[in-house]
Amino acid sequence: MPFRRWPPQAGSSWNRLKQMDPRKKGGRGVIASMIHLDSTLGAGSRLVLMKILPVEWTLCSLMSPLRVFVRHQGGYQGVPSQLACPRPSQKALKNVSTSEAIEKHRKSLADWFCQQPNEERQFGPSFTLDTTHVDPVIRESSLEEILKPSPEMTIQNQLQASRSHVIGLHNLFDVDACGNQVKNVVLYGTVGTGKSTLIKKMVMDWCHGRLPRFELLIPFSCEDLSQGNAPISLRRVITKKYLHLRELVPTLGSTNLRVLFVLNGLDRLNLDFRLAHTELCCDPNEPIPPSAIVVNLLRKYMMPEASIIVTTRPSAVRRIPSKFVGRYIEVCGFSDINLQKLYFRMRLHQPECIGASGPPTAEEANEQDNLVEMLSRNLERHNQIAAACFLPSYCWLVCTTLHFLYFTKSVPPAQTLTGIYTSFLRLNFSGEVLDSTDPSDISMMKYVAKTVGKLAYKGVMSRQTSFSEEDLRRCFEVEMKTESELNLLNVFRRDVFSFFLTPCVQSGKEHTFVFTIPAMQEYLAALYVVLGEKKTLTQRVGKEVSEVIGKVGEDVAVVLSIVSKVLPLRILPLLFNLIKIFPRYFSRFSSKDRDTIAHTMAVEMFKEEDYFNDDVLDQINFSILGVEGPMRHPDEAPDDEVFELFPIFMGGLLSRRNRAILDQLGCPIKNLAAFEIAKAMKKTVIRNSRKGLPPSELMDYLFFLHEFQNERFTAEAIQSLRTINLSSVKMTPLKCSVLASVVGTTSHEVEELNLASCHLDVNSLRILFPILLRCKKLHLQLNSLGPEACKLIRDLLLHEKCVVSTLRLADNPVMEQGAHYLAEGIAGNSSLTHLSLLHTSLGNQGVEVITQHLATNRNLQELDVAYNSVTDAVALALVGEAKQHVTLETVHLYFNEISEEGKQALHALRKDRDGIKVLIFLSMGADVSDYWAIILNVVQKNLPIWDRDRVQQHLGLLLEDLRCSRQRTANPWKKAKFIRVENEVKRMLGDLQRGSL
Repeated sequence: MPFRRWPPQAGSSWNRLKQMDPRKKGGRGVIASMIHLDSTLGAGSRLVLMKILPVEWTLCSLMSPLRVFVRHQGGYQGVPSQLACPRPSQKALKNVSTSEAIEKHRKSLADWFCQQPNEERQFGPSFTLDTTHVDPVIRESSLEEILKPSPEMTIQNQLQASRSHVIGLHNLFDVDACGNQVKNVVLYGTVGTGKSTLIKKMVMDWCHGRLPRFELLIPFSCEDLSQGNAPISLRRVITKKYLHLRELVPTLGSTNLRVLFVLNGLDRLNLDFRLAHTELCCDPNEPIPPSAIVVNLLRKYMMPEASIIVTTRPSAVRRIPSKFVGRYIEVCGFSDINLQKLYFRMRLHQPECIGASGPPTAEEANEQDNLVEMLSRNLERHNQIAAACFLPSYCWLVCTTLHFLYFTKSVPPAQTLTGIYTSFLRLNFSGEVLDSTDPSDISMMKYVAKTVGKLAYKGVMSRQTSFSEEDLRRCFEVEMKTESELNLLNVFRRDVFSFFLTPCVQSGKEHTFVFTIPAMQEYLAALYVVLGEKKTLTQRVGKEVSEVIGKVGEDVAVVLSIVSKVLPLRILPLLFNLIKIFPRYFSRFSSKDRDTIAHTMAVEMFKEEDYFNDDVLDQINFSILGVEGPMRHPDEAPDDEVFELFPIFMGGLLSRRNRAILDQLGCPIKNLAAFEIAKAMKKTVIRNSRKGLPPSELMDYLFFLHEFQNERFTAEAIQSLRTINLSSVKMTPLKCSVLASVVGTTSHEVEELNLASCHLDVNSLRILFPILLRCKKLHLQLNSLGPEACKLIRDLLLHEKCVVSTLRLADNPVMEQGAHYLAEGIAGNSSLTHLSLLHTSLGNQGVEVITQHLATNRNLQELDVAYNSVTDAVALALVGEAKQHVTLETVHLYFNEISEEGKQALHALRKDRDGIKVLIFLSMGADVSDYWAIILNVVQKNLPIWDRDRVQQHLGLLLEDLRCSRQRTANPWKKAKFIRVENEVKRMLGDLQRGSL
């Protein structure tokens, strides 16, 4: 993670030391003692040589003859320190006040560096470096190795390189191979390998006493140092950033205090080690530009006794001459898969990972264990996810996405998937420019959007996920016209390329590249479109010309300079005539560009060839955790690539929060552009959503509206969606939250909400409660709704705003206790007309409770308690109560433990009141029941999920009953009807016995 920024600081050019009158108030007395001078060399000549000769020569020639002491507040301090002769009194400077200042500095740094960015706090607890940090692999390198052409980029080459010359973090300043003490260390690595986090951990280790080699550590952000060029001294820089060191700073150059300077992000500074551009300066009190301070520290001309560690991207390593570097260290990330597993285990096993205030319950802890286990198995397959997690930053993204998928408890969710990816890019790129030495000053993310985004978009359009060298060349090098553009491309290749694209691990595709995380391709393709990079030539010209006209009128010279870059000169006269006649004509191209973006979003959202795929949240889950079950054979043709996240990301990027972050990254999207895109796509989206989408596609559509974060747009889109069918979609807490937040943008009644077989539980109902109140037909069958969920359903039925008329709870473990809660809800409800409790394990006691509360209900028309082990007496009591009910018309009692005598008694009881339907068996006396088709249809639907042995037993009883009834009639038409029904039952029995269901 990047350093937090310090306030900007100043600097100036180097000046010669001046003697000051010690008698002046506040002044410093300077006493120069010239012990030995070469008679052939004057003082002026010596100063000239200091500027011309290499630094090492000047230091050697001046080391012996010159001793300079500066009196400051009653004491002596050597300047420069390497020229001073230590006195016994100076060796005792580490007194109590020094120790107190250092301890205060430790505490201040620890408080600062333990702060986590908002992206970290947003997804659960605030993880400290001490609890979740895993050191990446670091290895010793050399400048020759850095500068030589890189070998063929494959995963095997990366792993092989990272395993050689591995070194520990605490051994960076050990003596080198020649026995020389290392003072300057350059730590380099591509984006995302963990340089800044590693340095942050080093600072924290020093704060906690785990880095005893150094007595004082002073970190600086080079981004801060680059903010100004005003002259400033090193001591002023230190005291400006760390006020509590103000008493210690004057003694730094004259004591044996072991000091370590940490310079993070050296690529932000333009360093020039040529003496003609950066003068020598050894005085920490001399105001010079910040870059000159860094240069002289690295030269070892200023504070040569201090150790320095520098972090930088690979492209900027050459800015420091190798003679000033004692050791090059490359950060290789988590090249060892065991480091990846350790990180995931530590991160996902945090006690507060599930977002609760207390420790996790046994169920939640078990869910965490399962996640880690599934992720570990997926990594062990050495597939693309392991290659992606080569970069620690992608390990963070994986954990954050899993937290989003599994531990989102709030309504609505505090974060969106697009927000996760946008925040992820801010963490890794912040506002960095690609190359600080390039005058274009283009931001890194803007360059990525223009180049990698173009590649990603072409891949999405052609349904392509792997890219050859030729594909990369066409996207990256087609517009390379100048030296500056070529330099930017080289910097991108060295520093950023491997962050987004990595060699494919699939057999036979080792020489192609894929996006490090599959969803990143769709994100960058969406960013490419939304930023308006996908323009026709006419749109580009029209936009630029209209902007120029709006600012400077019809200034032909300015317009010429803009348009001549993209149009042939021969058509310029015609263009200028059009501008003079129709100046507003060209302003329309910008709006056409937004129409194109809106059209792309709408078309991709409802692309029919992607129908019937798993919804996008499940696809993300599978890409991280893998698919359980047998692996695909290598020779088997892969499925078509699905790019359903692409339109969702386009919508998410237009949300206000993501636009604010993108603006910080140098990729601005104007409010007006977002408004016009939303307006242009509204009609198409609403019209297509009314066609009736499959459940998984409807979930994607709801997710798109949630990511869009535009309440007015969402309300209009949902207002027209009166039937919501999400059956068989695994409704996780996140999906329930998305459904609740999207439908919650309006207050209209929903005609039908189908959540059958959606893995719902009591927590799901809590999230959906405000939405369930507004649903007339509510399908909740085939879920995991037990007694606790029934208590919530009771509250739902008793709520004054409840409009539920049809409630289907079939195939849920309601049981007797749940029946008590439902009975209370039935008694006090005034909207419910149809209630299905088929196969809910009610038993006799449960049905009795419901029977007792029927008298107080005045609206129920149909009650289904079939397949609940009900016996004769309870069935007779229920039908007897139904006879007295003012509205109840149908009672389902089939597949219960009702004897032939009970059947006859129920049939006789029914005759006392015409109009009530009691569905028990397929026959009714010597005739087929009028409701045989209804009963068999219900049985047919539930055969795959019901207990096979019990269903087979009941079907056998139904078949025997049909045969007996057929033998009692002599009517041939009735016999034919019996035979037809018997054949249907036999077919079901045969399917059960063959196991074809």
